[in-house]
Parts: sequence; C-alpha cells; structure tokens
Amino acid sequence: MGKLVFYGAISLDGYLAGAKDQLDWLLETDTGTSTTYEKFFETIDATAMGRKTYEEAKKMLATEKLYPEKENYVFSRQMQTDLTDAVVVDQDPVAFLSQLKKEKTVWLVGGGKLLHPLLEADLIDEWYVQIAPVLLGTGKRLFEPGEYTARLQFVDMTQMGELVEIHYQRK
Repeated sequence: MGKLVFYGAISLDGYLAGAKDQLDWLLETDTGTSTTYEKFFETIDATAMGRKTYEEAKKMLATEKLYPEKENYVFSRQMQTDLTDAVVVDQDPVAFLSQLKKEKTVWLVGGGKLLHPLLEADLIDEWYVQIAPVLLGTGKRLFEPGEYTARLQFVDMTQMGELVEIHYQRK
C-alpha cells in the first residue's frame, strides 16, 4: 500500500511562494551541507502537481524532463495533451489520487489549489514541511482556508542549515 506525502518548504509566515510565484527567498536560504531531499526522493514512486507548479519547477530545474525516473502527474484543465515527462490529468484530484495512493507512494509537489481539496478529503498521509527563516508578508499560502481539521503525530525534526524540517504523519 502506498501513501500521499507532502514534502515542501514554506516561509516562517506560511507562504510557499511570493505573490508572482517567486522562489528566490528559498533558493537564497542556506541548507548547510546536506538535506533530506535525496533520501525522501528514493521513497516515492510518483509525483503529483498542478500546472503552475509544473511550469515553475521546469523553469527552476532547467531540465528537459522533470523527475524522469518517476511517474509524474500534472493536474490541469488547460493543458490538452500529455507532456514528454508527465501525464496530464483532467479529472477530480481526490478520486484520482485516492486510487493512485493505493499502489504508489506519491509526492504532492507544491500546494495551494491542488492541496486544498486533498486536505478537505483527508488524503494526506505524511507531511515534511521545511520552514525557512524568511517573512514574505504576501504570496501563495500553503494552506488556504477551508473545511478541514487534522490532528497529526510528530515523527521527527531535522535542522538543515537555516531550514528546520518538521515531519508529521496521520494519527
């Protein structure tokens, strides 16, 4: 059995990105000599993200294929065809990911509009949240207001340079 896992960084005041999707604040954060990313990446079978996250990740990583060793799913109602490195999903993310996580460990990349219905459906099994010592004041929040409540269980905490990562799992 798989699971759906959020792994991502936010500013101290809860933003995933600046108002225009900028991530410079994160790229300028000192992560020290090692991070948990490589170990985490080995544990996943697939990625799931929205169109905007896909486009920003492609720009940031400057690579022809995004995560070529994984199955990649991009949720979009605007994209018409599959991409060279991902399957475009034009259906309800709750239904699709409910089925996928039965067989695969899926990394939910990014947040916002894709995360919101998954929170309301209580689909996230595990959280790795890195907090950067930056206050943005405005931007794209990780958690939008909604009809959800979840009590999580603390697993561990890791310091990576200036970042602090908190790992929680579903109780």
